Amino acid sequence: MSFSAYARRVRDPALPHRRRVSALRSCVQLYRPIGFHATLSFLEEQAGSFQRDEAALLRALDALVASRLARRAELRRYAAARSAAKRRGRRSPGPDEPNPHHLRGYWYGAPGSAALHALRFWQRERRPALLPSLDPIEVRVDSCVSACLAAGGPLTPAQRQLLATAVDALDERIRPEVWRDDPAAYFRARDLLQVTRFVEIAAEAA
Repeated sequence: MSFSAYARRVRDPALPHRRRVSALRSCVQLYRPIGFHATLSFLEEQAGSFQRDEAALLRALDALVASRLARRAELRRYAAARSAAKRRGRRSPGPDEPNPHHLRGYWYGAPGSAALHALRFWQRERRPALLPSLDPIEVRVDSCVSACLAAGGPLTPAQRQLLATAVDALDERIRPEVWRDDPAAYFRARDLLQVTRFVEIAAEAA
């Protein structure tokens, strides 16, 4: 079923509330800018307890729809810009030209607050599982997350450099041969890369 069909179910007052909540969760399965559970948590923070309150449920859906529409509009603008550039002979985008297709963890309309929420959610729900050891790269990522949350987003130049070195090291850990030799390490590094992306978004939006 499509996002729009699930959204209509969320808005249908004839359905039991639990089914409408289930429909919202299905919407989030299809559009989850900061991950499924973190997106639901952010919607509850923004809209209120949608599990029990109808007005909060509708506010949560409206917030999700607004972000999704903004992303779709950005993708259309990017496609139009690329088509115009190709007509002028520029077949490939420049290295500094942002591509919305590659934006991971970006909540259109509230990128900074959503990224900070995702980091708080990660610290609370995922960090204990991801950081049981003293791996220096994992410790570096954890340090950047703590600094970002403490400052409400901004990083110092030294912290930005620390984050950049962590990203470079994690990129090395998601090479194809790592996937073949140690899938668990690959997924661990991939998850931590997403965390670094949240830090980058929060820092840029500050």
